[in-house]
Amino acid sequence: MKNFLKMVLAVICGILLLNALVFAVFAGLAGSGTPAVPAEGVLRIDMSRIIIGEQTREADPIQMIQAQGQAVETIGIWDAVRAVNCAAEDPGIKYIYLKTDGMLSGIANVEEFRKALANFRKSSGKAVIAYMEAPSTGSYYLASVADKVYMTPHGGANTSVSGISSQMFFLGDLLKKLGVNVQLIRHGKYKSAGEMFTRNSASPENREQYQVMVNSMWKAISAEIAESRGITTGKLNEAVDGLKLCLPQDFVDCGLVDELLDRKALEDQLAVLAVVDKYKQVTMIPFADYAHSKALPGKASQKIAVIYADGEIVDGSALDQVAGDRFASVIESVREDRSVKAVVLRVNSPGGSVLASEKIKAELDRLKAEKPLVASYGGYAASGGYWISNNCEKIYTDAVTLTGSIGVFGMIPEFSKTASDVLHVGVETVSSNKHGDMMSLTRPFDGAEYAFIQRSIEDIYDRFTTIVSEGREIEKEQVDAIGQGRVWTGSDAIGIRLADEIGTLEDAIAYAATLADDPDLANWSVKGYPAVPTVMESMMSSLNSNQEDFTVRMAKQLKSAKILARLPYEIRIL
Repeated sequence: MKNFLKMVLAVICGILLLNALVFAVFAGLAGSGTPAVPAEGVLRIDMSRIIIGEQTREADPIQMIQAQGQAVETIGIWDAVRAVNCAAEDPGIKYIYLKTDGMLSGIANVEEFRKALANFRKSSGKAVIAYMEAPSTGSYYLASVADKVYMTPHGGANTSVSGISSQMFFLGDLLKKLGVNVQLIRHGKYKSAGEMFTRNSASPENREQYQVMVNSMWKAISAEIAESRGITTGKLNEAVDGLKLCLPQDFVDCGLVDELLDRKALEDQLAVLAVVDKYKQVTMIPFADYAHSKALPGKASQKIAVIYADGEIVDGSALDQVAGDRFASVIESVREDRSVKAVVLRVNSPGGSVLASEKIKAELDRLKAEKPLVASYGGYAASGGYWISNNCEKIYTDAVTLTGSIGVFGMIPEFSKTASDVLHVGVETVSSNKHGDMMSLTRPFDGAEYAFIQRSIEDIYDRFTTIVSEGREIEKEQVDAIGQGRVWTGSDAIGIRLADEIGTLEDAIAYAATLADDPDLANWSVKGYPAVPTVMESMMSSLNSNQEDFTVRMAKQLKSAKILARLPYEIRIL
């Protein structure tokens, strides 16, 4: 008994100490406020220390402890672009120093951020200087916007500017060995999400859409690189396909880098550009600090609301995803707010629950009936993400956005062979009706049950194509032709009328202001919805599926019967 009491007392003390530590960390963060920013200096953008995300988020204190105080901060794309725009007009900012190694941001937001940097150069006449040590395709794409691109002479073997690729993984053979039978029922020959559980290789249709998609993304990225560097895309592709970008000097020889500089030579060059005698006299202003200092709420009484649909569309009220009930409530509050005169729906979602998508769309339709509604697409606006947004008055998309995926699939596993052949467990069911155990997952569907699910799938697909036909004013037959679950890049989506224009979130906000009869953004406050979760809420949500690998999240769908409108994969360009 005495040992038990000691153990309980130790646990209580441990909990109290942990709470004290957490409180101290939070109190330190809360007391820090807006960081002080020097009046003059060089704006330093280190892409390994920031993530250009959808909404600005507080730094994770646990991550700060692990990184010895050097947290990776998430800066929302609107705040990031606004900071670059402010820097262009700020006489204290001499130039931008851009370090792109270790980039953590998604390619669509990088595309928008790159455009802001290009506009900075054009509007201010100030320089952007980039430096790389181990460039990848994505990090070089961002660096190429600079006036001068420098690289260490000591690289080699760490470079990976080799184009865009994506891998597909198939678990069909493994699941078969485990006795798991995944019954895939879908509409759309390109709706390939369930293939990873039923096949050991890609279907011809899936392979086709992957190839078209990565080609389109590379075409958009390579065209911008070539234009910035004053070379042809043919010359760029020759260097990439010929594996000519191995050593640092190769980048210079191929026209992708201006000069090789070691650390000391780089510091000397940065000092010259800052018009000081020594590098120690150069004041570096961290981009995150500068962005926070400029992210002040607008003073105008009239507002443009930006609703961020960022994440998977799920049922319920979860904080870390686009939860149907929570988002319906958020949209309703925006609609009822008289100070909000126009709305931008920012979509960065691969889709998900059909039921949640319908709830969100219903509220968005009510909002559109009262206020201008414009869409802006981030990395993904596919399946359910496209379902909720296609009825907006105008759709802006990034060139590398993945959109469309107009299709539906049902994935219903059954584990009868797992029970009998692997676990040697007998299962016997007693039902009042013929199909009472249909969704028990302990036996395969019979023909009538398969047809039952297929009927539901066909009905949802018909609903999907109908709302796209009405929202985009396209004949339903044409929607079906470009649908079938096929995914398109933003640049290709414009040609088939799934989107209207290549443009950024900033472009969408400016257009929303025009629709609200006042195109001068200086007269508007821009407010994001829903509210960003607190640090504590973010820490709790980091324990769930939002932080999991895509394959793991999809595998969890095997726990129960699901009918989804969701993108079949995720692509990251590093």
